[in-house]
Amino acid sequence: MGGSRCGRAVGAMADGNADWMGSLPTALRSLPLSNLAIPGSHDSFSYWVDEKSPVGPDQATAIKRLARISLVRKIMKKWSVTQNLTFKEQLEGGIRYFDLRVSSKPGEIEQEIYFIHGLFGIKVWDGLKEINSFLEQHPKEVIFLDFNHFYAMDDSHHHFLINRIHSAFESKLCCVECVEYVTLLYMWEKKHQVLIFYHHPLYQEYPFLWPGNKMPAPWANTTNVHKLLQFLETTLGERSRYGTFHVSQAILTPRVKTIACHLIRGLKNTLVRRNLPMILNWVKAQKPGVMGVNIITSDFVELVDFAATVIALNDLLLEEDESAT
Repeated sequence: MGGSRCGRAVGAMADGNADWMGSLPTALRSLPLSNLAIPGSHDSFSYWVDEKSPVGPDQATAIKRLARISLVRKIMKKWSVTQNLTFKEQLEGGIRYFDLRVSSKPGEIEQEIYFIHGLFGIKVWDGLKEINSFLEQHPKEVIFLDFNHFYAMDDSHHHFLINRIHSAFESKLCCVECVEYVTLLYMWEKKHQVLIFYHHPLYQEYPFLWPGNKMPAPWANTTNVHKLLQFLETTLGERSRYGTFHVSQAILTPRVKTIACHLIRGLKNTLVRRNLPMILNWVKAQKPGVMGVNIITSDFVELVDFAATVIALNDLLLEEDESAT
């Protein structure tokens, strides 16, 4: 713990969750955000990837060679896209944690930074502006932006990106603080709405960048839903009692063999649709709190009532509070 330093169908994602944090009961507003149940999305920006651009530097050399064939890039797109909804649509549906991977575009003269997942996505600046526009209209909502993978970026790229982040959010940025102090009431009092986690040593130079180790997100790396759920249970049991947030990544990861066997179907139709009901049942059985779930992420968050299910877990904290009194 550091001291204080300063047009598509949206399925089950109804915008009735657009102000869910501001609508939480009074008793929950003074709890640390690390004790609340908060819905998040995996590879949050991947609703649009550019199949015409070169393959990203996050891919192996063999993939880059293959991807010179346009059909291969079309197939890559089916496996790179993990969300259907834009940032705005995700926010309106209740998503508050965003998993972000970014890269420069090799060969570009400008220092522009893009979201990336196999293929290049939109410019980070455009995404940040879209998020800030939502926050302007919903002043009691708080979001977590987790910049956890960087590709083809030297220090000058990082400084450029960090300045973009500051320009987008300015006084909405919450400076690093003891995790237990950060409640909704704390954020509202200071008019903060954004916590930035930055998995690179340069976080130390900026008071508004939280170190990546404050946002651990253990990854199961499996196609087997039973192994995934066991992993989520195990890592929750090992969660730090104090001092960090915690991400439960309720996601299945395709292997090369999976992709080879189901080339055309893509991630959504091969792994996600079939297993989401079991994953959602696991979510429904959880409880937030000091040693409980905190942030839970999923692919294609609109396919089931994912966000609403996670948000509803916070009612269990109320029941606990009532039984204590």
